[in-house]
Amino acid sequence: MAILRVLIYGDERLQTPCRAVEKLTPEIGQLIAEMGETMYAASGVGLAAPQVGVLQRLLVLDVDQVGEDGEKNKPDRLRVFINPQIVWTSDEDSPFVEACLSIPGVEAEVYRPTRIRIRYRDERWEEHEEEADSLPARVLQHEVDHLDGILFVDRLSFIKRQALAGQLRRLRKERETICVPVASAGK
Repeated sequence: MAILRVLIYGDERLQTPCRAVEKLTPEIGQLIAEMGETMYAASGVGLAAPQVGVLQRLLVLDVDQVGEDGEKNKPDRLRVFINPQIVWTSDEDSPFVEACLSIPGVEAEVYRPTRIRIRYRDERWEEHEEEADSLPARVLQHEVDHLDGILFVDRLSFIKRQALAGQLRRLRKERETICVPVASAGK
């Protein structure tokens, strides 16, 4: 298995809606394993396929690796969500300071519904529908947003986003200086 490269803010794939996974294949199984390994290596609690450059509706998460006391637990509860759809959200919402592996060093308070109902397929292609609240609901909404081409900073008010503009410009500029444009890669 391999640790995958996580795309950084400014990469257009992070703002591109993803296509559905048509069927479970060995390649999808490999991607799931590598996404889990990447998420754990980066100390994340969730990771969506577009964050590693794959524009398919697939995400992994493990919110149980962080205990209530903030200490890390053994990572062993990887959950897989293929073609997830949020089919219901509560009227009640709450704020939470969010961060993202694709926007390193940037955190901001985002309001989201406190409870959701989600429909998805698991790593065995079995269909499920379940309710989630608290941190699982928050992480699922954040990761499903990735599948729709939405970043958590897109959910901020204009004023909050302006306060982060310098950090976001810096990330975009750093990403551009380490990426080789496709057109000039062979020169």
